[in-house]
Amino acid sequence: MASTSDIKNVNSSATTQHNSLGRFGQFGGQYVPETLMSALSELETAFYQYRKEPSFQAELQDLLQDYVGRPSPLYFAERLTRHYARPDGTGAQIYLKREDLNHTGAHKINNALAQVLLAKRMGKQRIIAETGAGQHGVATASLCARFGLQCVIYMGSHDMEHQSLNLFQMKLMGAEVRVVEAGMGTLKEATSEAIRDCVTNIETTHYIMGSVIGPHPYPTMARDFQAVIGKETRTQCQEKLGGLPDILLACVGRGSNAIGLFHEFVNEPSVRLIGVESAGEGIDMKKHAATLARGKVGILHGAMSYLLQNDDGQVVETHSISAGLDYPGVGPEHSYLKDIGRAEYYSVTNKQALKAFQRLSQLEGIIPALETAHAIAYLETLCPQLDNSPCVIINCSARGDKDIQTVMI
Repeated sequence: MASTSDIKNVNSSATTQHNSLGRFGQFGGQYVPETLMSALSELETAFYQYRKEPSFQAELQDLLQDYVGRPSPLYFAERLTRHYARPDGTGAQIYLKREDLNHTGAHKINNALAQVLLAKRMGKQRIIAETGAGQHGVATASLCARFGLQCVIYMGSHDMEHQSLNLFQMKLMGAEVRVVEAGMGTLKEATSEAIRDCVTNIETTHYIMGSVIGPHPYPTMARDFQAVIGKETRTQCQEKLGGLPDILLACVGRGSNAIGLFHEFVNEPSVRLIGVESAGEGIDMKKHAATLARGKVGILHGAMSYLLQNDDGQVVETHSISAGLDYPGVGPEHSYLKDIGRAEYYSVTNKQALKAFQRLSQLEGIIPALETAHAIAYLETLCPQLDNSPCVIINCSARGDKDIQTVMI
């Protein structure tokens, strides 16, 4: 969260605020104006105080079950598995972690719900959020309606054009949706405007950042609230497979659905962790959002991570058919996992994602979000490389209703 601009080069002489907490190697930290430090301190205190408190956990778990609909199923994709099978019948055994079946249609509600419960305990009555594809906005709007909180959602003008269904749903549930015309009118600009609002209304407002980005404690907090995905997956694998999965696969934009799946297994060296970014029109065409593949270390929205920037340290334009992946940065923990070699990161193009969108729809009767379709698309590369019949679990992070209009064009 830079005070005067969206981004500062790592070697900039500008004053920054950070501490040793919330670091993943060199990544993370707190690079924010002084006016935000007290709010971050208050949020950090509340997070560490309440996250293990019995009454907080009881309320959270009850709502995850009865409002969100957890646990989400671990579904064996039989026809998709058969599609990638070898002539001898071996090949990847493909399972989908069905986050698309959550209330509001995505993994986003896991984090939003927990943060709303924190905001209530901190006495905040006004909630703001940013959204790209609209799933975080819809999740936040639904929870503000549930708890009677004022809700303001920031959304880029470009994304609004392609996400009219989610835009309508947010407004239907009583949220005020503020259009962001600046820049490319995408997720980066929406995040910047939400930050400005937070600075201005810091006493009354809680900002529910929608992913594992931003200054500490946001990346750790969102990660911990999304880790329910991986925890359930471990239990379900024990029940269905009698052991651990071999490969976990998820799309990566800013990175919360992937971290939510990966976190439970980071210390399990036998489990491969694979994240898939958006290569847009082609990773060599400069119209992509493959931050981990082509980015350099920089600071955006309050944290150090890999970032798509030019030689002067200025953010560059990104492109993806998926609004949720159209962002020039990535969560600091993903940057760390890349650097230490614990997770692998690849990218697929818009065309590949569209083919995967159609493939899953026709083979399994499940219409995935375009974000999820990027992970599905990587099976084309991954499956021919695999020996025997490993278990591959894909985080089906969101449903594709919101993207039908985009795909029809």
